[in-house]
Amino acid sequence: MSDLRAALVGTGFIGPVHLEALRRLGIGVTGVLGSTPDKSAAAATAYGLPRGYADLDQLLADPAVDVVHLTTPNRWHYPQALAVLAAGKHVLCEKPLALTGQESAELVARAAAAGVGAGVCYHNRYYPLCLHARHLVRSGALGEVRAVVGGVEQDWLLRRSDYNWRVLADQGGDLRAVADIGTHWLDLVLSITGLDVSAVLADLLTVYPTRLRPRGEVETFRRDGASATEPVGITTDDCGSVLLRFTSGARGNLWVSQVTAGRKYRVGFEIIGSEQTLAWQSEAPNELWIGNREQGNRLLLRDASLFTPEVARFTDYPAGHNEGHPDSFKMLFRDFYTALAAGQTGAAAPYPTFADGHREIQFCDAVLESWRGEGWVLLPGR
Repeated sequence: MSDLRAALVGTGFIGPVHLEALRRLGIGVTGVLGSTPDKSAAAATAYGLPRGYADLDQLLADPAVDVVHLTTPNRWHYPQALAVLAAGKHVLCEKPLALTGQESAELVARAAAAGVGAGVCYHNRYYPLCLHARHLVRSGALGEVRAVVGGVEQDWLLRRSDYNWRVLADQGGDLRAVADIGTHWLDLVLSITGLDVSAVLADLLTVYPTRLRPRGEVETFRRDGASATEPVGITTDDCGSVLLRFTSGARGNLWVSQVTAGRKYRVGFEIIGSEQTLAWQSEAPNELWIGNREQGNRLLLRDASLFTPEVARFTDYPAGHNEGHPDSFKMLFRDFYTALAAGQTGAAAPYPTFADGHREIQFCDAVLESWRGEGWVLLPGR
């Protein structure tokens, strides 16, 4: 679908997801960069790629690379994105875009100056029924949006012995559950509704002030049954609620948790309008509940024949053939690379941009301030 070629930075949980989606779209991948030259070489062999880069400088110096996909740990996103922009290449970065609003603001400015495509991997907005929900809201079918509730839940950090670099503030940032998965929900509901957050009130909880760290790092979601551990102090959030006020006057409530037993990764929302309500959740991504008062409620199953042409181009399978998590990445990348081919970058871009990533970091900064100060906090410019 595009003559542009990509390179992958990062070999952890999400890196292969990017690679598979790129291959499904027929986008060439020049190689991969791991945390060491040996890991780069091993990943290139395992993934069937032509090259394992020794370092980021070597990758950026490769004239065959047009687009860089950043799938590294959070603390590396800001410096690596800066380097990619300085090299004049397009970049698609995993969230969060940076660890602070100051960093993300700089990235937005640098991306605009570079004139390249700069996207953030908020893939949840590309589920077909989420795109259809956007159409319903924007067409006025719901009437006035009065409230948005929902959240994201997982259980992979349920036990004190569950550990990953993400729990450490100096590795992933001072916020964890909100920044790591809560921002996915925020981007999703804002992309659907067009609402803008004006203020937040956060009540978060660190369930385990001390966790047991294996002697040797572990990958996300990986369980090796290691027995040798050491205690490590934790200051980041395991779960909590964030009340939202929107500039329109609507209200919201976000619940986020990485300690909910049985939930592996559930993103869900309920958008409450003056005429209808919409409800969706990622564990049943091909179903959209539409609530009514004067007529029966409906459960809409994903069916491209019922979508507008704009929505239908983001679903590839006929009704009854489910599309899920890997397909949402494919559709995001389809939008990104199609836009790049058409020269759509900056504010005109249809994909989640660095500006969207900056918006989520500003939200996280306000949530952190609210949690620490135990009060309402206005977002910048509100």
